[in-house]
Amino acid sequence: MTLETMIVSRDWQEISVLECILGSLHVGVRVEPDAEQARKRFGRAKVDAVIVDRDLSGTERFVCGMRSARNSKTVPLILMSASPDRHGLPLSGATFYFEKPVSVDQAVRTLSAARNLILNGRLRYHRESLNVPVSLRFGRQRNMSVHLMNLSQGGIGILAGQPLDVRGPVTISFELPESGVSVEAEGEFAWTDSGGNAGIRFVTVPEALHRNLQLWLEKRYFARVS
Repeated sequence: MTLETMIVSRDWQEISVLECILGSLHVGVRVEPDAEQARKRFGRAKVDAVIVDRDLSGTERFVCGMRSARNSKTVPLILMSASPDRHGLPLSGATFYFEKPVSVDQAVRTLSAARNLILNGRLRYHRESLNVPVSLRFGRQRNMSVHLMNLSQGGIGILAGQPLDVRGPVTISFELPESGVSVEAEGEFAWTDSGGNAGIRFVTVPEALHRNLQLWLEKRYFARVS
């Protein structure tokens, strides 16, 4: 499964620019030249982002319909128009706005930001199941080896051989499978149970490591759902 953007427009010159940029970002494009048909399709199809040409007749109703749709809060809305006073950004709930003719530099920045919003939304609650060893270090003295059961952007789930009764900060160390990336981050226990299961929340993750984690999770997520 790839990301999918709906472009509601008949301005084929602008559409070709946007298609080229979205293609380079590995985002699929569906063009709907009729606003009413786009409104019907939005309610049925899986759409990750929408670009609406406000110069196209009928798009006001489409944008209003998007605002009331159940999944609208998770779908970035990008408006474009040749008339700056027509975009209605504050009232529409749109995330971004293009003024036509669309600047390629602006479009690259904006569409890259939109793609990141989509991915963050998809991955925020995603947990990748794993079964690899992880080392926990408490302070300077105590070390413990446990099993890493799942990984998310925000932390890890582990299984120890015994119930855990620990407090305070913990240093987490493990290897990301098939990546060559060593993870070392500071965390804290979010919960534990009597079966030795526990959740550890990341507290401090270096920026470069955070990016590597995100890329690894993206790769595994899309490999699993494709």
